[in-house]
Amino acid sequence: MNIRNAILALTAALALATGPALAQSPKDLNDLEIAHVAYTADNIDIRYAHLALAISSNPAIHEFAWTMIRDHTAVNEQALALLGKLNAQPKDNFLSKSLMEGADKLVDEMSKLRGAAFDKRYAENELGYHKAVNDLVENTFIPNIENGEVKSLFQAGLEIFKVHEGHAEMMVKAVN
Repeated sequence: MNIRNAILALTAALALATGPALAQSPKDLNDLEIAHVAYTADNIDIRYAHLALAISSNPAIHEFAWTMIRDHTAVNEQALALLGKLNAQPKDNFLSKSLMEGADKLVDEMSKLRGAAFDKRYAENELGYHKAVNDLVENTFIPNIENGEVKSLFQAGLEIFKVHEGHAEMMVKAVN
């Protein structure tokens, strides 16, 4: 799957529920639902990174994977601390469920790859994933978040994840 297809697949997962009767829009999510989507997306990328560490022998892939684990874990810890301060719980929703279903399928697919084929697939997925998620966060979530502290956390996270996108782009070039 090339980068364009990865972006299209993630965009479709982000835009559609599991069935037409349940179709909703990410712009209709409330702050607690948005928080759950972000937490889920971070945990998915951490999962991808652990898979990369287990399968790849490429030092650049390992370095990127460790960065994903470190940064996404830190953002999730900040988000959980903020939710604790606000005495709130994130709410599962159609989008976080769809992301998990897509991640399960992708992990199954990637776990069957080895060597350069895995490295290329992982790198392309990371680029597509960060592009799609960053676009969603910047253009849909942040404008619709009501709580100022939650919005600030998302803005700070977006800055980090845009750097990840740039690193993923360089990683794609290096493995091709």
